[in-house]
Amino acid sequence: MNRIIFATGNAGKMVEVREILAGVDAEVLSMKEAGIKADIVEDGSTFEENALIKARAIHAQCGCLVLADDSGLEVDAMDKAPGIYSARFMGEDTSYEIKNQAIIDRLAGLEGSARSARFRCVIAAVFPDGTEAVTEGTIEGEIAHAPSGRGGFGYDPIFYLPEKGKTTADLTAEEKNAISHRGIALSRMKPLIQKWCEENKG
Repeated sequence: MNRIIFATGNAGKMVEVREILAGVDAEVLSMKEAGIKADIVEDGSTFEENALIKARAIHAQCGCLVLADDSGLEVDAMDKAPGIYSARFMGEDTSYEIKNQAIIDRLAGLEGSARSARFRCVIAAVFPDGTEAVTEGTIEGEIAHAPSGRGGFGYDPIFYLPEKGKTTADLTAEEKNAISHRGIALSRMKPLIQKWCEENKG
């Protein structure tokens, strides 16, 4: 069976990835599951550059189909920060409870559209022959006034969807994957992966 390595060590992200890529005729593994260790310096200036840096680095080690994502939260009132620094915002070891509260505090006094934000995700693929592909997904919302929900991970508890009256952490996994930035980006990549799997059976 074909193998796909998803360049992450984030267990929550792997759950989402496997659910979204269900039906693809390949085994989807994290770097850890594939026994790959890499200290990748994400020094790109955009989500696309960082996703490609990760995918290329892992592809150089395994030569198989590698997927990588770079994603983050863009808060308009914070000049689209934390953006590409979402994972490293306030330090890599800072808990998301602290990060989330800090963002809420920065938006004190703002209401409605003044709290606008989006999740953005870029998926990069490097195929065994070196061919590359990139897809992107975004989801628009607002920063909640207080964290809510136990689902998801990261900034999900403060990302509020006005049309649903919920944060993305309040959604079920199925609901979130259907509309999430990662769900959209991966769904756009999925046909390319399926085509490759069909051409490389055996």
